[in-house]
Amino acid sequence: MPYLSDSKIDRQLHHRPRASGLTYHPFGAMSHEPCQMPDPAPIQQLQAFLQNHPHLFVLTGAGISTASGIPDYRDDNGDWKRPAPVQYRDFVDQPVTRRRYWARSLIGWPWFRSARPNLCHQTLANWESAGRISQLVTQNVDRLHQGAGSREVIDLHGRLDRVICLDCRALSDRAVLQEELLAANPEFAALGAEIAPDGDAYLEHADYRDFLVPDCPQCGGILKPDVVFFGETIPRERVERSISALLDSDALLVIGSSLMVYSGFRFCRLAEEHGIPIAAINPGRTRADELIDLKLTERFENVIPALDGYGTSPDTA
Repeated sequence: MPYLSDSKIDRQLHHRPRASGLTYHPFGAMSHEPCQMPDPAPIQQLQAFLQNHPHLFVLTGAGISTASGIPDYRDDNGDWKRPAPVQYRDFVDQPVTRRRYWARSLIGWPWFRSARPNLCHQTLANWESAGRISQLVTQNVDRLHQGAGSREVIDLHGRLDRVICLDCRALSDRAVLQEELLAANPEFAALGAEIAPDGDAYLEHADYRDFLVPDCPQCGGILKPDVVFFGETIPRERVERSISALLDSDALLVIGSSLMVYSGFRFCRLAEEHGIPIAAINPGRTRADELIDLKLTERFENVIPALDGYGTSPDTA
């Protein structure tokens, strides 16, 4: 469930004119060639946007981590590429759903943990170091922004490298649970599977009935990854910190997110309400296309070389 419902936000907002000097300018389908340079016209508009708004609120989504080998959930139209992820209530209420989740995670976790930051993460860490980013908020749970050196990061949807007990709220290391899962279910370690988003894996025709899931060592409660599942509420403090940072920023820059889930879309709605300019870099459509002032329909890793070293120092033109 979202922290603020769509209907509540709709009643609060009013339309604002586009920021002067900027246009909504998609320039075609995403490039599948990493070295192909985007059309220079929208790149020049993006350069002007970045130069005119030196203290950015940056929101990133799954598209920023695909170059690290982590699959994303949606296609260029914003539709599901794969079966929808597990729902929070199903995980809490159904032991079979928990067994299925942890069995698949047992296979997917080692691969997920081995992912490394790519050019996109490194670039944003450089921008932060140069004072260009006031706050980075990510919808991802992979901690790759931190791995690249970013410090001011809000993990909006949590972090997959931790486990939380739903009863006593104790936190523990996902790597420790992995050893326990392997010890209790050695036969699953040898299964082949296709890697899925967020440390998941597709196990064909697997029987989860006998899969053993450890309980919380502190209280015997239910263990869950410390991430926000679909249908789960994002912690209020995390949302309020993000909104406060947005309102203190010059502009909103969305990178690699379709904004189809409300947790990300809300920031575009709030930016529009408060007259904060919005730019987006995403290879497909977004839920906020009508609100965005400047859009590049591209992958961020293809855009970076065309920015001519922007953000390498506070005085970069």
